[in-house]
Amino acid sequence: MQWLGIASKVFNVGNYRRKLFGAHQPHHFFDPANPDGQRALSEAAHAALNDMFSWFAHEQGVVAIYDATNATRARRDLLLQRCQQNDVQVIFIESVCEDEALRLANAIEFQKSSPDYAEAADADLALDDFRARVDHYSGYYETMTEKNLTYIKLIDAGSQVIVSQIQGYLQSRVLYYVMNLRIAPRNIYFSRHGESLFNVMGLLGGDSELSARGKQYARTLPLLVATHVPNAERLTVWTSTKKRTIATAKHLPNKKLAWKALDELEAGKADGLTYEQVEEQFPEDFASRDQDKFNYRYQEGESYRDVVNRLEPVLMDLERQQDILIIGHQAILRCIYAYFMNLSHERLPYIKIPLHTLIQLTPGTYACDEKRYKVDIEAVDTHRPKPKTASSAASTNQPQHQESPLVDAAPVVLPSMLPEDIAVAAAAKGEHGKTLQDAAVSDTPRIIISSLSTNTFRCAVYPTADSVPLKTGVSVPSSVAVSSIGLPPIEEKAKMIAEALTHANAIESLANPAVALNLDEIGTPVPEQQMGGTRGGALRLGHENGSSSGGSSSSSSLRSTSMDTVATPPMSPVSYLKDSDKDGLDIESYSQQTLETACV
Repeated sequence: MQWLGIASKVFNVGNYRRKLFGAHQPHHFFDPANPDGQRALSEAAHAALNDMFSWFAHEQGVVAIYDATNATRARRDLLLQRCQQNDVQVIFIESVCEDEALRLANAIEFQKSSPDYAEAADADLALDDFRARVDHYSGYYETMTEKNLTYIKLIDAGSQVIVSQIQGYLQSRVLYYVMNLRIAPRNIYFSRHGESLFNVMGLLGGDSELSARGKQYARTLPLLVATHVPNAERLTVWTSTKKRTIATAKHLPNKKLAWKALDELEAGKADGLTYEQVEEQFPEDFASRDQDKFNYRYQEGESYRDVVNRLEPVLMDLERQQDILIIGHQAILRCIYAYFMNLSHERLPYIKIPLHTLIQLTPGTYACDEKRYKVDIEAVDTHRPKPKTASSAASTNQPQHQESPLVDAAPVVLPSMLPEDIAVAAAAKGEHGKTLQDAAVSDTPRIIISSLSTNTFRCAVYPTADSVPLKTGVSVPSSVAVSSIGLPPIEEKAKMIAEALTHANAIESLANPAVALNLDEIGTPVPEQQMGGTRGGALRLGHENGSSSGGSSSSSSLRSTSMDTVATPPMSPVSYLKDSDKDGLDIESYSQQTLETACV
């Protein structure tokens, strides 16, 4: 939602609870028979709810996610009553997990990423403690059956979806997004095309061929992928329909799909010009773009906002996939990077995505890890930094990120071909019977690995609960020592997790209607004239994260707003033709589909 420009924010009751009463509370704290613990949890829940109402009233919020365990009908009735008093519409999102293997996988992932177990030490005690916490909730949990409420119920990570009373544009968008989310850990890879002739000449847009150095990168890419991407032979390569991305993927023996939606931002009248020529021929436009690069639209072209809208179906498909390598363009990859790293619209157009670099993103619950593999082939620098004259004020609707700067680790320089690299490459076979080693050239340039780290939250960043004071000296029952609760050794349980996730993925691919349908068959909802206008006031959603506990219902909130931007219709990818079938056929004409956009 935030990526699409809809002001959204998460109000996580767990964060309020951690600030008020400390993070390292044992399972007794959550026992409904513990009156002190219940009073503390209630205090944290009310603090988060009050902050949410204040955000709607004073910061023009549109979608709020009230992330709490609204496990009983009485609790949900109380929440609904408070929202009605504040003229707020509610959607509950309930996650029910009955698959024991999937529960265990969720529990281990929670322990690995949750601040509650950040300083723990013993794996078995940690797992026992978390399971005991889940048992406390399971004892009084009441699943959603209320016919008069609006809710989405996800069963076993989306293998089944039950929907009740969904109305209006924003509610439809929430349903569309939730049905396409994956819980399985995965890596996402992307790279810009090799250096093009237009890059060398400093020209915008176009459909030029690769330069000599770009072709060298294309020949090097198969070995880079075979050496550093696990299960490289399983990768599906997505490209745009432009020559330079198709040529960069040429030597990869993997299955390839060309997406019209992945084509570079359309430069319109500026296509084929240098920045200096644009400034000379269109001085007012040039200045306007420097002032607001995200919203500025080239004459007869596109803006970054337009690109975000047409990429939404691609991102939803990407959320359902694994083993994907995207070979794309600078503006396109900036938008995809900003989605996973939760970067603001102001920062998005200035993200640095260098040429001849493979980027690996590993999305997690609270953060997204990044690693870059820089191939030592020179290329022009096409990054244009934000001019000092442009506005640098942060958007009032964008939450501030709690992140550390992306700092390169000490580079690791690899020789052209190590013996172990040869073994890995020889073992990796593509779909077409050719090894990735065979696809690479013998004089491969060295590769420089840079590990980047960030604490940027993937979702709208959790508020720091500044409205509540930090309480110190909170006592913890002596029956469970905080230091004895630890992270489980993932290596020991890797096989169990893999089996659970494989089972969950198989269920999802068979049962989730959003997975079973082709993108062309998934309609994009059309907004009402005034969203939520039938009821008036704010539309707010309820959501509770309870997949680990066997079931939970959450609440989110939405505010009615007039939307002038509609996501573009999905544009399905086109499978590559065999070389023997492509003679005389224009690949772009072959994959061309009508693009209709309604933009702000």
